[in-house]
Amino acid sequence: MDDTKGKNRGQPTPSRRAVRQKLESLVDAGVLDLPRRSGVASVVAAQTTRPEKSVGMVPANQRPAGPLPAVDPAEKLRLLEPLRAEVAGCRRCEELACARTQTVFGTGSPGARICFLGEAPGADEDASGIPFVGRAGQLLTKIIEACRLRREDVYILNVLKCRPPGNRPPTADEVANCRGFFERQLEIIGPEFICCLGTTAAQALLRSEEPIGRLRGRWFEHGDSQVICTYHPSYLLRNPAAKRHVWDDMKILMARMGVEL
Repeated sequence: MDDTKGKNRGQPTPSRRAVRQKLESLVDAGVLDLPRRSGVASVVAAQTTRPEKSVGMVPANQRPAGPLPAVDPAEKLRLLEPLRAEVAGCRRCEELACARTQTVFGTGSPGARICFLGEAPGADEDASGIPFVGRAGQLLTKIIEACRLRREDVYILNVLKCRPPGNRPPTADEVANCRGFFERQLEIIGPEFICCLGTTAAQALLRSEEPIGRLRGRWFEHGDSQVICTYHPSYLLRNPAAKRHVWDDMKILMARMGVEL
């Protein structure tokens, strides 16, 4: 007699269509293999090196001893609102302020363990006021869901809060003008992990000139947060083969977070 029938009795069985849709979504996100349980453990063991420091930040081991006081997510949300209003009225970059429909502050849970930091809003984001809602945003959502997370449980923001004309890369002056905003957002949220999406985000947060290809596969520290870098979803739309590299980065990130894939 097959004991598995008794064990599974009464539990809903997913339809073939539902399973196929889930697998198609995973493939879109770059998931081409599903590691066994032992695979996750091996990734954790391989990622025990000490994170590199983010330039300009005070290393955690040079701060006062003892755990940081926990801040209620509702309190974090209250602290974010004046900053949101300040961003909405900002005109430090006159070209961007004149061309924007609205500023794009950030979205997600203020109590999130992880923040995804992108480059700048695009046309869809400028119209909606929400980061990562266009094609690149839809792909990011698939990546997040492939990591067994929900978009509403993470926090998503950009380095720039206004859309650059023609979606051009941000200038150094524009990044400098917005630095105080995204730094304060991250300080209020206090995530355990930050995932930088693309060259602009990684170089801005880490104050580095290294390209994203060299920043991948390494851990950094930014304040009390551990930082990992990967390719921007918009890059994956142009270069689908790079999805495998992003999935490798996500496996490393999730292993350190203790999320089993």
